[in-house]
Amino acid sequence: MAIVVRLDVELARRKMPVGEFAERVGLTPANVAVLKNGRAKAIRFSTLEAICRVLECQPGDILEWVDDEP
Repeated sequence: MAIVVRLDVELARRKMPVGEFAERVGLTPANVAVLKNGRAKAIRFSTLEAICRVLECQPGDILEWVDDEP
């Protein structure tokens, strides 16, 4: 996968529990787990905006492009 989700890093830096984060963003804990584990195929801009608002960060703080070609 070329896009890496670093949500777990940002949650750990803020010592924020997944349940609290999910509630504040408006996601289920299961959907947060999908994002954290890199299994998400897409993310809505409204969800990304809510994540950035709650974590007080920029999209680049939680999403990273990694070249997966040799």
